[in-house]
Formats: sequence, C-alpha cells, structure tokens
Amino acid sequence: EKVLLRADRTTQYLHNTVRQVYAVLLNTEYVVCEHYPELQAFLPKDISFITTEELLQRYPGLSAQERENAICKQLGAVFIQGIGADLSDGKPHDSRASDYDDWSLNGDILVWYPPLNRAIELSSMGIRVDAQSMREQLHKTQHDAWAELEYHSLVLNGTLPLTIGGGIGQSRLCMVLLHKRHIGEVQVSEWSDEEKEFCQHNHITLLQ
Repeated sequence: EKVLLRADRTTQYLHNTVRQVYAVLLNTEYVVCEHYPELQAFLPKDISFITTEELLQRYPGLSAQERENAICKQLGAVFIQGIGADLSDGKPHDSRASDYDDWSLNGDILVWYPPLNRAIELSSMGIRVDAQSMREQLHKTQHDAWAELEYHSLVLNGTLPLTIGGGIGQSRLCMVLLHKRHIGEVQVSEWSDEEKEFCQHNHITLLQ
C-alpha cells in the first residue's frame, strides 16, 4: 500500500505502477531460471493493457473468464482494468467491494500459463476509493448506510490518505515461476480423496 497525491489518481499512474510490479515478476523469473536451468522463461517482456469494456467488445460472445483466457493467450501478460462496475451488457466483469478499489482505476494482472493452457491471475490491485468514488459505489450497490461506519466516514471526510495497493497471489506466483501444474505442489493444504487420486494419476506430487 502506497500513499498518493491527488494528482496521482490517474490511469497513467496506475499503468506505471503495474509496469513496476510486472518488472519485478520478470526479474524474479529470470533469477529462478538462472538457478534452475531446466526451466525456460516464458513471460513476455512487456505487459499489455485493456479495459473490461474493450475486452467485452472484442469478445462479445464469451464469458468473462473466457475473455481473460483469449486475451492472455494472444498477448501473454495483460492488465485488465476496470473491475466492479456494470459494463454495456449490464453485468460487471467480476465483483469488487464498493468500499475498496475505485472501479475505474483498478484491475488484475494476468499471464498466459502454458503448462495449464489457461490464464492465471497473479495480482489484484488498484487505486483505492476516495470520497467521491466511495460515495458513488456505495450508492450503486445500495450500501449508502455504510457511510456512517468508522472506516467509511474517515474516507468520506478526507481523514485517511489516498492510496494505491494490492495483493500478490504468492502460491500462484510460485506455481507459475516453478512451472508447476497444481497449487498443492507449492503449498501445504488439505485435499479431497478425489483430488489426491487425480494428482497421483497425473504424476503430481502434493506437498504434505
């Protein structure tokens, strides 16, 4: 989480931050492949940008997840911007809390992952709500009453600073960097008997 100036609440600042995050992912991939020469780097040099509405217009007959797969297969690494608000088809690309990110200045970093032949989300991030965007988003989701809650009132009266932030899917990132086919290969968890049988059949070793 990083504090912003009011002037930094822009698409340009968001995209520059995404590029900085992606550069770290690229560098990490390079280091991992240097350490494990049997691995071959596959992430593209640059990340591309597209809004959820542009994505809908490009692939109008596909579901949101199918659109993500299609654009990531084409471009390799993509930041899909604008998640939470309804698109021209009357549905959001995906759900986002109304009191968290600014729906016009947020998005997901996704990459095409050849071992699974699908897109994988590595980060959900964005510029956080300010007073105006929180008020509008609370109204759209019929949560106007939340404005009286402590956190929400601190945002609405300008007490809290403006910020940008997000999360990294650490296990998913480890899975991608190590070219694993199952998240259970990089994290210990509980799995059903069916899942264990599937992994055994496909020569996938789950961590215990």
